[in-house]
Amino acid sequence: MRSIPLALAVAVSWGATAHAEPPAGFRDIFNGRDFDGWVMEGPPEGLTHPDGRPVWSVKDGEIVCQGKRWSFLRYDRETFDDFTLHVEFLMARGCNSGVGLRTGPIDLADPQNTRPSCFCYEIQLLDDAGKPPTSHSSGSLYRYVAPAENAMRPAGEWNELDVTCIGPRIRVVLNGRTIQDFDQTSLAETRDKPLAGTVCLQNHGHLIRFRNVRIRPEAQADE
Repeated sequence: MRSIPLALAVAVSWGATAHAEPPAGFRDIFNGRDFDGWVMEGPPEGLTHPDGRPVWSVKDGEIVCQGKRWSFLRYDRETFDDFTLHVEFLMARGCNSGVGLRTGPIDLADPQNTRPSCFCYEIQLLDDAGKPPTSHSSGSLYRYVAPAENAMRPAGEWNELDVTCIGPRIRVVLNGRTIQDFDQTSLAETRDKPLAGTVCLQNHGHLIRFRNVRIRPEAQADE
């Protein structure tokens, strides 16, 4: 059976500033200047405020989502099968957001089935530091699998998320703690989820900032 090598579970030491140089093997998929390679998807009211300001913007090398209803910022330039995704994020109080894995475009005629949490996976991000883990808490594979623990830091502090997907195995490391090590073939609801797709960030009506969004291709390994 395919497994994720132990070395891939160890969180990398990252720079503490926006758009620091990536470690060896990683490359930026957000350039720190604009949304080259990314698309914004969702209902019109989830993309712009009533005064015309965009919900998604770039400021000081960071992605800033000021929130309004819901939408997604999806990296549309490539699809990925086996990879490690690194994302750093800072939430405002009360924030609800997420990171989509192996997903695809949102169909506004059928948003329920094409959003990441149904089509493939959304890693839930919430302002819920210190609360018990559930299948809807921070670090969950939303609606499917609860994390081993809630490793989220309080609102206003930066968090580091590393997700490794190799074949059907998904490992999630949040702030240096391994909170998911899941084989999707072990659960009937996830058994047939895609093994390749795009990645995205979620707006769910709250302020959140992202930086140092990077990816590294991974090879499959045997136990």
